[in-house]
Amino acid sequence: MTRNFIAVFAFLFALNISAQTKQLTLEDAVMQQHRQFRADMMLGFQWLPNTTDYIYYGPGFTSLMKASANQTTATPLVTIAEVNAALKTNLRNFGGFQIKDANTIIVTDGPKYYQYNFTAKTGSEITSLPEGAENPTTDKSKQLIAYTFDNNLFVSKAGAQVAITLNTDKNIVSGQAIARSEFGITNGIFWSPKSNFLAFYQKDETDVADYPILDVTSTPGKLENIKYPMAGQKSEKPRVGIYNLASNKTVFISPRGNQNDYLTNLSWTPDEKFILIAEVNRGQNNTNLNLYEASTGNFVRTVLTESSATWTEPEHPAFFPEGSNGDFIWISERDGFNNLYLYNLNGKLIRQLTKNKFVTKDILTSNAKGTEIFFTATGPNPLNTLAYKVDLKGKQTLLTPNEGTHHVEVSSDGKYIFTEYSTHTIPSRSILIGNGKTVTLLESANKYADYKIGTTEISTIKSLDGKTDLHTRLIKPYNFDPNKKYPVLVYVYGGPHAQMITNSYLSGASLWMHWMADQGYLIYTLDNRGSDSRGVAFESAIHRRLGDLEIEDQIQGVNYLKSLPYVDANRLAVHGWSYGGFMTTSLMLRTPDVFKVGVAGGPVTDWKFYEIMYGERYMDMPEENPEGYKKASTLNYVKDLKGKLLLIHGTSDDVVVMQHNFVLIQKFIEAEKQVDFFPYPMHKHNVYGKDRVHLMQKILDYVIENNK
Repeated sequence: MTRNFIAVFAFLFALNISAQTKQLTLEDAVMQQHRQFRADMMLGFQWLPNTTDYIYYGPGFTSLMKASANQTTATPLVTIAEVNAALKTNLRNFGGFQIKDANTIIVTDGPKYYQYNFTAKTGSEITSLPEGAENPTTDKSKQLIAYTFDNNLFVSKAGAQVAITLNTDKNIVSGQAIARSEFGITNGIFWSPKSNFLAFYQKDETDVADYPILDVTSTPGKLENIKYPMAGQKSEKPRVGIYNLASNKTVFISPRGNQNDYLTNLSWTPDEKFILIAEVNRGQNNTNLNLYEASTGNFVRTVLTESSATWTEPEHPAFFPEGSNGDFIWISERDGFNNLYLYNLNGKLIRQLTKNKFVTKDILTSNAKGTEIFFTATGPNPLNTLAYKVDLKGKQTLLTPNEGTHHVEVSSDGKYIFTEYSTHTIPSRSILIGNGKTVTLLESANKYADYKIGTTEISTIKSLDGKTDLHTRLIKPYNFDPNKKYPVLVYVYGGPHAQMITNSYLSGASLWMHWMADQGYLIYTLDNRGSDSRGVAFESAIHRRLGDLEIEDQIQGVNYLKSLPYVDANRLAVHGWSYGGFMTTSLMLRTPDVFKVGVAGGPVTDWKFYEIMYGERYMDMPEENPEGYKKASTLNYVKDLKGKLLLIHGTSDDVVVMQHNFVLIQKFIEAEKQVDFFPYPMHKHNVYGKDRVHLMQKILDYVIENNK
């Protein structure tokens, strides 16, 4: 095996080891990573529309600061006390404010929405939503608010609450995310650009099986059913409704293929005449981007089609640049990496704008003329997130010269960008780029300077066939001694749409890993094939055989660890959650001589118990891939367990349901194998809040005690 060393990063910077006097507690490591130890940042940064001014939160979110690209010394713009005095409210802070225009912001107090003009120092109430309203979504004018109540959709206009749907059948759900939030779907409400129409998702879950969740907070306990479509079973039936605010009429669009196809990535044309919807077949190997007439819902044409031998997974709606006459940008990975393509509504490919051999992540915006598209991408190093722009002729420019993980905001005219970024060694740096200048606005101090924090090594190893680089992260104790032998905890996720190792502060690691290192451990992570930000070949290699290549790559990492003189090869442990729980259980059962201890949280144990939208993308239906499902199922390897295994599950988990662990435990019982199990009552797919300290204490104590 070859090893390409990238870098070693000591989070002390120029500080001496002797300056580190404080010891992390596990509670601090779990609860304070994004509180006490959070880097200083210009939180809430937003450009004011059609200006080069910007605002961001002051201390405690109780004020807004203002500066400009030409005058970067910030001054207080408004305090929460001033807003409360004008509105006669009792707002605690500006958390979640929205910008209406260059002089006006929108603030909320529970269900009440207010606008405040900080030039006139006056404001008024816009509306008050009913108690229990969810998914509030404002239009561009910030005067209309669509929201859901139970399973129906409403709009608040001029203070009146107008029902768009009134379905008494709870199986018909409107205005909420569909397809279990796959395909980049995070919401179910879509205002048209001029607010004359409101498009929304609707799903019919009549045929979807109920799954019982036990509520133990009442006496006696009670079952609450959720809709959970398992692989190979009946799925939801989606529609898209288009509500006309002038006529109060709604038209509906259903899939043109099968009734349980997926309607994804909805976008409006700038003139409001049409909407584009990417329809994905249930097999998820074909996508049609279809054009529909907004006023009637009538199908106009299929603008483009994409097919794949593995899967097509559109995650970005068509993007229309400012001033577009109908030309739009489509993100596609048809050439092996997400790139930008310029189309017109007739389906003509005008040109491929980018031809990068790296992954485009997202489109940010266009400039005011619509002649330049701003986007984020990894760049040549997949650990980065960088910002680029490309014009409509295909000329591409890198905007963030510093490597790292960037979060970018672009001014309305496209002449300035604000980026807040971190690297392996920089906690956070906020800079303004434009007009030929780069100005540092804020640079965070190292919040760990007084703490005994170890070092992190970022490296690559080769896959078993020698063809693929696999990124790794190794965390060592602050008092690491190369002459000693250390036990290792391998932390694994390993699944799609996740990248554990990034060029960011702590390199993507959780702070508890550094606490564990200080207990005399090495903490090792490897991003195997199938994980994110590496392109089609890397990510789709796992198709129809989840677990195979992932295990092979993880064992490559283990073999590398065993080659290190300071690793105790007899004391290896593994831990992961969700897909990482699947990987942990698979490694303990399918490579039983490697790990002495495993802790699997919320594990998928058999893919036939997992949801249709995710599971069938990677494994196809059970009847289409019986051998793949059989080989991936951890239930078939229980007799091979040798090490100590702890299984953990939230009892209200609606993502990886408890059936996964219960069936696996039953198999262990039948095989007369002893395992440990710990439930977290009423927690969902992970354990949050103060209980998370208990969770991490449970996991790490188990590893330490059983890996002696």
